[in-house]
Amino acid sequence: MEKTLLLLKPDAIARGVCGQIIDRFEKRGFQIAAMKMLQLTKEQAAIHYQDHKEKPFFQDLVDFIISGPLIAMVIAGENTIHASRGMMGSTNPIDATAGTIRGDFALNIRNNIIHGSDSLISAEREIKVFFNENEIYL
Repeated sequence: MEKTLLLLKPDAIARGVCGQIIDRFEKRGFQIAAMKMLQLTKEQAAIHYQDHKEKPFFQDLVDFIISGPLIAMVIAGENTIHASRGMMGSTNPIDATAGTIRGDFALNIRNNIIHGSDSLISAEREIKVFFNENEIYL
C-alpha cells in the first residue's frame, strides 16, 4: 500500500473547504492513515521546502505555509501519489482543470490550497517531517 503526504494549506483552512477536499480523497477510495492540524515554524517549513531552498520563491513558500494553521494528512492506497496529484491539478490554478482541487478552489499560484508529495522518495521524507511512526495507523 502506497502512502503520501497531503497538506491542506492555510488558505484551505481560512476558506473552510477542508472537509470538501478530504471528502474527495475518501470517495476516491483512499484511506486516511494519519491527520492533524498544526502551525508550522519557520524551521519546519524550511525543512519541508528544502528542495526549493536555492529558488527565488523559497521565502514566499515559507512565509505562506507559516501564515496560519494547516492540516497534514497521510493517505494510503493503490497508486496514491500519482492519483492524488491528478486530483490536485496543476500547481498554478490558472492551468488547473475544472474538477480538480486547485481548479475548483485555488485562487493563485501562491494560495493553491494543497500540497502533495511528488514521488515515493519525497513522500517518505515529507511524512517524517510531520508524523512519527506511531502516529500513522496503516
